[in-house]
Amino acid sequence: MFAGPSEMHARIRAHDWSASSLGPMDTWPESLKALVRTMLSSRYPMILTWGPSFLQFYNDAYSKLIGDKHPAALGLDIRVTMAEAWDTLGPMIHQVMATGVANWTPALMLLLERSGYREESYFSVSHSPAEDDTGRIVGMFAVCSEVTQQLLGERRLRLLRDLASRAAVTRSVAKTCEEVVTAIAEHPLDVPFALLYLRDPDGKGFTRHGVIGLEENAAACPLRVEGGDDEPVWPLARAAEGETVLVEDVERRVTLTGGPFEDPVRTAVVMPVAAAGQSAPLGVLVTGLSPNRALDEGYRSFLELLVGQVSVALRNAHAHEEERRRAEALAELDRAKTVFFSNISHEFRTPLTLMLGPTQDLLAGRAGPLSGAVRTELEVLHRNAGRLLRLVNTLLDFSRLEAGRMEASFAPADFSTLCADLAGTFRSAVERAGLQLLVNCPPLSQPVYLDGELWEKVVLNLVSNAFKFTHEGSISVRTFERDGCAVLEVRDTGTGIPAVELPRLFERFHRVKDAHARTHEGSGIGLALVHELVRLHGGQVEVDSTEGQGTTFTVEVPLGFAHLPEERVRATRVLPSTATGAAPYVEESLRWSVQEPVEVPPVVPEPNRPRARVLLADDNADVRDYIHRVLSAGFEVQAVPDGQVALEVALAHPPELVISDVMMPRLDGVGLLRALRAAPHTRDLPILLLSARAGEEATLEGLESGADDYLVKPFSARELLTRVRAHLERARMRREVARERAQVEHLLEAVRARDDFLSVASHELKTPLTIFQLQLGAIERSLNASSQPGIGERLDTARRSARRLAGLIETLLDVSQLTTGRMQLSRIQVDLAELARGVVLAHQGEARRQGCSVRLQLEGSLEGFFDRERMEQVFHHLLSNALKFGVGHPVDVTLREDGGGVTLSIVDHGIGIPVADRQRVFERFERAVPARNYGGLGLGLWVIRQVVEAHHGHIRIEETPGGGATFLVHVPRPGPLVPPGPSVPEVPGGKGRDVMN
Repeated sequence: MFAGPSEMHARIRAHDWSASSLGPMDTWPESLKALVRTMLSSRYPMILTWGPSFLQFYNDAYSKLIGDKHPAALGLDIRVTMAEAWDTLGPMIHQVMATGVANWTPALMLLLERSGYREESYFSVSHSPAEDDTGRIVGMFAVCSEVTQQLLGERRLRLLRDLASRAAVTRSVAKTCEEVVTAIAEHPLDVPFALLYLRDPDGKGFTRHGVIGLEENAAACPLRVEGGDDEPVWPLARAAEGETVLVEDVERRVTLTGGPFEDPVRTAVVMPVAAAGQSAPLGVLVTGLSPNRALDEGYRSFLELLVGQVSVALRNAHAHEEERRRAEALAELDRAKTVFFSNISHEFRTPLTLMLGPTQDLLAGRAGPLSGAVRTELEVLHRNAGRLLRLVNTLLDFSRLEAGRMEASFAPADFSTLCADLAGTFRSAVERAGLQLLVNCPPLSQPVYLDGELWEKVVLNLVSNAFKFTHEGSISVRTFERDGCAVLEVRDTGTGIPAVELPRLFERFHRVKDAHARTHEGSGIGLALVHELVRLHGGQVEVDSTEGQGTTFTVEVPLGFAHLPEERVRATRVLPSTATGAAPYVEESLRWSVQEPVEVPPVVPEPNRPRARVLLADDNADVRDYIHRVLSAGFEVQAVPDGQVALEVALAHPPELVISDVMMPRLDGVGLLRALRAAPHTRDLPILLLSARAGEEATLEGLESGADDYLVKPFSARELLTRVRAHLERARMRREVARERAQVEHLLEAVRARDDFLSVASHELKTPLTIFQLQLGAIERSLNASSQPGIGERLDTARRSARRLAGLIETLLDVSQLTTGRMQLSRIQVDLAELARGVVLAHQGEARRQGCSVRLQLEGSLEGFFDRERMEQVFHHLLSNALKFGVGHPVDVTLREDGGGVTLSIVDHGIGIPVADRQRVFERFERAVPARNYGGLGLGLWVIRQVVEAHHGHIRIEETPGGGATFLVHVPRPGPLVPPGPSVPEVPGGKGRDVMN
């Protein structure tokens, strides 16, 4: 009965049912057996209760829902095993059994004690009646599934969604904290209590910004927590370091119930509220955990998302506050700038008035007649003071407009006549520049209410602007009526304005980039002022332009005065006027058309010194005149109006110095500098830039662009002269250095040719010398004992001479290779002990002739990777020197292992080397003793030192006790080492020592 492979099949079969009210299984009614079989065969969680004792049967799927109640629950009364939930389940089961009507609950919350604690859980449950064989209802059959995670997920998602929507509309940290608290407070089942602390601006502590589920004055939620406090209530300091801390003794800190069953809250999590891109969190969030849910992966993920949402909300709030602070700071800065402009403009007007008044009196001759030179200087002073006053007044007008303090006084005016008269003042300047000025201003049907002083600035700015950007063709000014408005149209055939620049044309300080104008000077507020003044008149200004064809400005002002503030019609002015009239505009325009260079007066040059030629480029005629007057006494000055002309002149006839303004039309100073630096014959010209931009940054920018110097306006004549003379002198010195460098290169080439000759000659000498040595050997072998006794000695002398000549040739080859950098080491594994024995053996004959004995001592492992031929050369030369200068005395040669290398010591007892000469003897062609006494080229020790240093070693000389010289050579031993042999080799003549006489 109930055969099947599952766990519950086996448990039902094995259960002792005879001890229950049901009795043995074979006595069970068929209806019960059928229901049990149906239940066991299903993979869906099912439970069956039977009889008045509510005995339970359930399948494998259901066993997983009841946790640690399984397997004891099988066969027991469900009222006992589900006692904690019977208040909910009991009525539902009794109703089904009493009525026979099934019920279904999609999300039934039950309190279960299936995992060691009182757990909040949710189930989808359907209860159906269970009948016996007679049709009587004797039990309940339930199909159920757990939906706890689904319900919890939806509930927690609602909290996160609610929090995000609330925080999205906040713009301050305080309001965001309020919304966070409100959102969390509406979900106490998942967060029974919470505390939000934010880090103080100084970073030294935390301030509470939100309390949920606790009394605000409770000890568990202090308002301020110092950063150094050692967890006074909550471990905020640890969380502020980025650590998430689990607190499992909440009841020690606060008494609080929570969850759906009001059980004591025992656990909380303290989490850092992360800050974007910063190591220090914004604050800390303390959240209580439901006593009826375990801190599983789902709960942890929810808390991480929660604190993440809080972090994002606070970061956004911080960003909004910072943006608001920046906007307020910019607005305050703008207000301060406006006030500053207003104040400084007022302050400028007083000294300017005191400058203009006296100069006008002097020019009028009230102090007597003036010489031509003085009058010229005064005219420049008066003209530029007037220009400065106009700029100051423009700034003052703009500051008044921005501050809302511009006082206009509107009165009826003859619109056409006023515009025609103002435009006509430019006729002389326009015609002098070869242009046409066309004025067509017929009378209008009625007067236009204008502020005459302000309207004057509108017309003068527009006509002056047209002249500035028109180089050929015409400028036309006309007035007419249209749609109840008086219209002023200023049209030119100038350079036009790029379409991309048109939207920003009336912005403050905006200037069209790379515009081809008569001058690059300007404040960038003229058109902005026009726009504001026209708007003050209730009108509007528009611009239409085609690049390369021209520009049209159209100004419309309504007729009558209904559009104007009533109190400003025929109003009395209180603030001082800023009107200057047309004269400053016209005078400045006249200077734009003065493009011819000033004549250079003849000046007698300094004796025996030609006048240096200076090229000057500046678009301001007054500046050109001034610099020309300053420099012309000592230099030949050629002045040009822009960078393009300067470039053409410099390329055709390079000057000795270029002085250029930075901002000029057509080609600016930086562009001129780059073009001159790119041309080979002007690359090294000294270039001095002039600019009105002061400050270290502007100076560095000018110098980094390649200029030799940067002079900030205003500058004195003395400063200009000093810098010009200094740069001309430096240029002269650079030319001399270049000539000397060319001479040095010529000498170096001669030295290289000499070295090449030595190399070729040495190679060529080796061939006949080799043949000579071979012939000597053949002659010696052909002699017999009966030959004349003197022949053998002569052959020996010839052989020694040939060897000496071969040595000299090798030395010359070495010198050639070393001086040309062609010497390369060929490292192989070399036994220096064997090499030393061979060298000592080769010098036996020489030692006998000199009356010397050579004692060789070898110590330690002496193998390594060296250039064998070069090391043999070192041994040969040093031993030969010792024999040459130590006649009649023993020579000690010691070769020993020394740390990571090998040290060679050659000791003689000869004439020695004075201390003062011990470094000098290693130089080329240097000797410690006169050449006539010992011979030699003075190259040997120099070659030896080069070879030793090529092996990364060193050589030095010490005094031998009792007289003589000791040469010490140390070379490192690179590469793998051969296992060492005996530390002291056995050689004839004693242990560790060779003696050769």
